[in-house]
Amino acid sequence: MSAARQAIASARSVVVKIGSSALTSLAGGLDTARLDALADAVEGRMRAGSDLVVVSSGAIGAGMAPLGLSKRPKDLATKQAAASVGQLALAHAWGTSFARYDRVVGQVLLSAGDFGRREPHRNAQRTLDRLRSLHAIAVVNENDTVATEEIRFGDNDRLAALVAHLVGADALILLSDVDGLYDGDPRKGAATFIPEVRSSADLDGVIAGSGGALGTGGMASKLSAARLAADAGVPVLLAAASDAAAALSGATVGTAFAARPVRLSARKFWVRHAADARGAVHLDAGAVAAVAERRHSLLAAGITEVAGHFYGGDVIDLIAPDGVLIARGVVAYDSDELDTMKGRSTSDLPEGMQRPVVHADDLVKL
Repeated sequence: MSAARQAIASARSVVVKIGSSALTSLAGGLDTARLDALADAVEGRMRAGSDLVVVSSGAIGAGMAPLGLSKRPKDLATKQAAASVGQLALAHAWGTSFARYDRVVGQVLLSAGDFGRREPHRNAQRTLDRLRSLHAIAVVNENDTVATEEIRFGDNDRLAALVAHLVGADALILLSDVDGLYDGDPRKGAATFIPEVRSSADLDGVIAGSGGALGTGGMASKLSAARLAADAGVPVLLAAASDAAAALSGATVGTAFAARPVRLSARKFWVRHAADARGAVHLDAGAVAAVAERRHSLLAAGITEVAGHFYGGDVIDLIAPDGVLIARGVVAYDSDELDTMKGRSTSDLPEGMQRPVVHADDLVKL
């Protein structure tokens, strides 16, 4: 067994993400038999000594049948209406299933945007930690009833990776209707199964598609989530929901993704993946070389343009002359201040404006 699979099999803290297609059908809404089987697998892992958080898709799918919808809605208002109905059904179904084991379920509704603001981020962390300490099952879902851009991201893959970082998980398991990673779509012809992803080189030539009728994540979303989790030092297993028992008990199925050898610090992970960028600065070629190649702090002299309205302490994007996003970082000045500083050498600035615009310790190359 590979090191990544061993780490997943022995992980004490695990986040399990379950896709829409594993829980719902177009014809009948929630499939309680499949949900019970998944709850059985989760309970088995918990009785073996692990803490688990479930990230559950399926709210929109669960709300479609009660509302008489025959296909997944495309307009935002109908998605939100279906989610408002489905969230109740989904939470009740998870609660009923885990009640067979006298296990209490707590619903936590989040969106990817909640991770971009420090206070909601800390509140979510405290809630999830306390639910786990009370031996309850936290069932996390995207708050689709109020989401805008997030609702189009779909299938909660990125949300699951962010939750894995948030709770300090030792492993992330993504369960859906696919049994692992292939170099193409196996439904469209010959495709080679990839059992292990140790580095980005193992993904050369892989063609990842979008989601199906009930979900919108697809393989591209799962790959992105796996790489995001790897940045947090979390190994990932991608497997079929029908293989949940094997995935949770021994990580003997699916595709395993190794975590990066050096874990990003919590602050740099937040800057890179979770925080909302409040604005941007455009850099000249010299500043790009200093920031991206030599990992130096960003100084005002290398800034050619300030975009957006932001304050000191916000996260901003750093843009190269060709328009490519090269880094993100925590800015030290308000946008109005920075607009008067751009292009000026440090020695020409007033004494209170001579510190770096973005310090190297608060900067993450993309």
